Amino acid sequence: MDTIDRIAPTRRPSGMHIMYQRWEELLFLHWEVDAAMLRTLIPEELELDTFQGRAFVGLVPFTMTGVRPRFVPPFPPLSDFHETNVRTYVHYKGRDPGVWFFSLDAAQSIAVRIARAWYKLPYHYATMSFERDVRNVISYRSERHWPDPVPATIRARYKVTGPIEPAKPGTLEHFLAERYVLYAKAEGEIYLGRVHHVPYPLQAAELYELDESLLRAAKIRRPDGPPPLVHYASGVDVDVWNLERV
Repeated sequence: MDTIDRIAPTRRPSGMHIMYQRWEELLFLHWEVDAAMLRTLIPEELELDTFQGRAFVGLVPFTMTGVRPRFVPPFPPLSDFHETNVRTYVHYKGRDPGVWFFSLDAAQSIAVRIARAWYKLPYHYATMSFERDVRNVISYRSERHWPDPVPATIRARYKVTGPIEPAKPGTLEHFLAERYVLYAKAEGEIYLGRVHHVPYPLQAAELYELDESLLRAAKIRRPDGPPPLVHYASGVDVDVWNLERV
């Protein structure tokens, strides 16, 4: 029986947010993986979050736009860029279910440096591309350049195939997508960050091609089969709060 409150983190946090972002063209790829293997890769202070005893790792390429501090206008050369993260799901002492990032690759070198220093997250600089053809097939590519480990790449082709169906609480889709808390560790301390947005406008998608080494770079053994769970979201506006020590 799941005793973790998964609705409270979806509510808007108290206090004032410090940053605005928009997340667009999100592709959620998820694999069920060995929980014991994942346990060795996350800090001992955090607990692995599972769905009916099943552990998952996610690979999420998307595009960020309008990234900026509150009350500062966007500057597209710095505020708009592609990003890809590798993640799993954790909680802290039975509360605040959230995300643990193994890596975040972004196509903006200044943003990478700021995020590594300020948000204590394992950001990497990569060159990336996003294209949509006349058949609405999307192609996404990324190649990491620094810091190590490299190689760490992704090449994916997919097409959105279903209507918008926001995830319902209690479902696997809600467990995987509706995450409003992130965790980071620096200098022996665990930090928690919160975000807020409307529920993702999730849609089914068909994956035509996937070639990636990001999971391997994160020391995660990706299963040979079955294929990943695939979901897509067109975009959400996101408010971001500052980190706090847990």
